[in-house]
Amino acid sequence: MYIKEGVNTNFAILDAGMTELMRPALYQSYHKIENLSSIGENQRYDVVGSICESSDTFGKSVLLPETQRDDIIAIRSTGTYGEVMFSGYNLRDRVKAICSDEILQTRNIT
Repeated sequence: MYIKEGVNTNFAILDAGMTELMRPALYQSYHKIENLSSIGENQRYDVVGSICESSDTFGKSVLLPETQRDDIIAIRSTGTYGEVMFSGYNLRDRVKAICSDEILQTRNIT
């Protein structure tokens, strides 16, 4: 959704939040985070959700290619366990799960 450049930290604010993936907020689980649509120079970001809660964080100091609005960010290895923990907090609707064979093939991901 937005890149916020701070004095010491840059934030990549996603359209997902702890409502879609609660595990990092609950017990600091780690999930690999990738920018699938950028090949820019690597920078560090705190990857956060749009819920505006201090616990709405997916990863701190994550090394990603230069990220900007509308980039496609993947949070890996969430699995069905992550999906069933969905919360309607702040009246958020359940999101659709999307998988693109084209993206997977260009990244040699199976």
